[in-house]
Amino acid sequence: MKKLLKNICVYCGSGPGNNPAYADAARKLGKAMAEADIGLVYGGGSIGLMGEIARSVLDKGGYVTGIIPEFLSDREIMLTDVQELIVTHSMHERKQVMFERSDAFVALPGGVGTLEELVEQLTWSQLGQHKKPIILADVNNFWSPFLALIDHMRREAFVRSGLEVHLTAVKDPNDIIAVARSLAAKAAKTADGELSPEKF
Repeated sequence: MKKLLKNICVYCGSGPGNNPAYADAARKLGKAMAEADIGLVYGGGSIGLMGEIARSVLDKGGYVTGIIPEFLSDREIMLTDVQELIVTHSMHERKQVMFERSDAFVALPGGVGTLEELVEQLTWSQLGQHKKPIILADVNNFWSPFLALIDHMRREAFVRSGLEVHLTAVKDPNDIIAVARSLAAKAAKTADGELSPEKF
């Protein structure tokens, strides 16, 4: 049977944030990924939440692919302990490689860069370019304002039938793997024609 989730791309902040719960969630997710034999694809840095999740995966014997543009290698202090480190020429190339290497996407708390990466995947999904699961790690309701904005867009008919936003929020980082697997299986069945397309 084909393994649906070989790698998960995790978008997250290069800073730790103000709440220790964010770093704790990154460590818990990293541990869960390693124990599930799911590789981490991430932004390649060693600081902030990026460093927390990468080291957590590595500490548990998991596989990490870091993808970082050359101009950020010093600013985000490139983590060289990973099994695979890819240095790209640009942010655009970085995001494309992250997409190609991943079977699902998870957004931990982060800043504008995290938001931009998340929204790009949502847009590609909305336009039918992929069916990979997109999950918000809604730690301490961090993503509540964003979810409220999506709801506002839906009420104003900018998110409408045929342009659904395929997004799932998960409160507990320990639940993310199970949710991602369920969504990936559902998407695979849809692609095989066993289920009709639906919002998930």
